[in-house]
Amino acid sequence: MTLARIGLHSFFVAALVTIMSISTLGTASAKSLYYSSLFGTAVEGYDVVAYFTDGKPVEGTDDFSVDWKGATWQFSSEENKALFESDPEKYAPQFGGYCAWAVSQGYTASTVPEAWSIVDGKLYLNYSKGVQNTWEQDIPGNIKLADTNWPNISKDFK
Repeated sequence: MTLARIGLHSFFVAALVTIMSISTLGTASAKSLYYSSLFGTAVEGYDVVAYFTDGKPVEGTDDFSVDWKGATWQFSSEENKALFESDPEKYAPQFGGYCAWAVSQGYTASTVPEAWSIVDGKLYLNYSKGVQNTWEQDIPGNIKLADTNWPNISKDFK
């Protein structure tokens, strides 16, 4: 690759990263009660019920979706959709689906579906697997801090 092509390639990569960052910040700064993607999809379109029933992240589909609390929730099956509709609070992630560790530190951050844990029947998501490792060093303490911080953080959310 020539130096000019490397420079042009780097420019486009930087531009793409900037656009993606701005779109994520725009969604988070919209102060929605539940964190969602640029397209308004909760948990990046993953089926939150599947964390409980399958013990792993499973992608949902538009075919099985529900609008709840300002976000579109997608499911992998009609059965999981029905379970969510019967008790959404049971399956929705804690702290609006924002990074549980970030909330424990007093702010919000986006999450990835692969960084998750269920503690005492509640789903917690984190920014990354690395942040999840930090979260797991003191889960009870982090939950206590996040529970204390969440009312103040979320008071202006829709």
